[in-house]
Amino acid sequence: MRLIFMGTPDFALVALKALVAAGHDMAAVYTQPPRRAGRGRAVRRSAVQAWAEGRNIPVRTPTGFAETETVAGFAALEAEAAIVAAYGLILPQAVLDAPVQGCLNIHASLLPRWRGAAPIQRAIQAGDAETGVTIMQMEAGLDSGPILLQRRMAIAGAATGGALHDALAALGSEAIVNALAWLEGSGSSNLTPRLQPKAGVTYARKIDKAEARIDWSQPAGRIERTVRAFDPAPGAFFDAGGQRIRVLRADLAEGSGAPGTVLDNELTVACGDGALRPSLVQRQGKAPMAARDLLRGFAIPPGTVLSWPAVSG
Repeated sequence: MRLIFMGTPDFALVALKALVAAGHDMAAVYTQPPRRAGRGRAVRRSAVQAWAEGRNIPVRTPTGFAETETVAGFAALEAEAAIVAAYGLILPQAVLDAPVQGCLNIHASLLPRWRGAAPIQRAIQAGDAETGVTIMQMEAGLDSGPILLQRRMAIAGAATGGALHDALAALGSEAIVNALAWLEGSGSSNLTPRLQPKAGVTYARKIDKAEARIDWSQPAGRIERTVRAFDPAPGAFFDAGGQRIRVLRADLAEGSGAPGTVLDNELTVACGDGALRPSLVQRQGKAPMAARDLLRGFAIPPGTVLSWPAVSG
């Protein structure tokens, strides 16, 4: 099929590679404009842009679709379908209607659960037993369009945001290739678009950086899941001795006390319900290390009270 691809980060790149490998004709790739990033604030292209340009696929980087010329240029590509994956820009109805088969979105959840910006992290935080990907026909509402197909997978007990991201990116790339085979008439005949049920709708709000500071007033189980959900980004942390300590892994532990209170010499911390023991941590500018190694040269004695946000994220 003649396609337009619209995506920006690594999650989207996995799908783009799969579509090209499947033999689809990429009329153009749309991605967000290069931005300054990192300590040096160098201008960086998105993962999608860098890969597409390396293979001579036309790339467009509009800042939005408010301009009539931008929409007209999109329509002029005469694509059969547009594939959207973590693009990051709102598409007006004129763009959604331009391709013959409309715009298909690869969403990293089992819609209608976890509509919105951060479905992978919110699923882990909530303790969901499973998740998956949805190929959806896009409409004006937020992730509310008809479902073309879904693929399910279990969430492992030790799953991190990074590991689940990679697994869902692979699952999504497989699903979109299958969906397009169906649209071409060569795939399964029982994939009928269906409206999303009204029951079970939840929203995965965008992650605020302030949420990365551990809120010790929350239950220990919730904090442990947040540690995993925010690995590798934005990274859960607490402050002690004037330094930021990032928590990469943590275990539920026995103990109770005022939230944020260090209970022993193993860095067990009382939470709103139960206790948590960070096991893998990282000081600013240092390599990750076991918590016991941190404590040999960086004192966080029992009785220390670790602060948390005034308003929970």
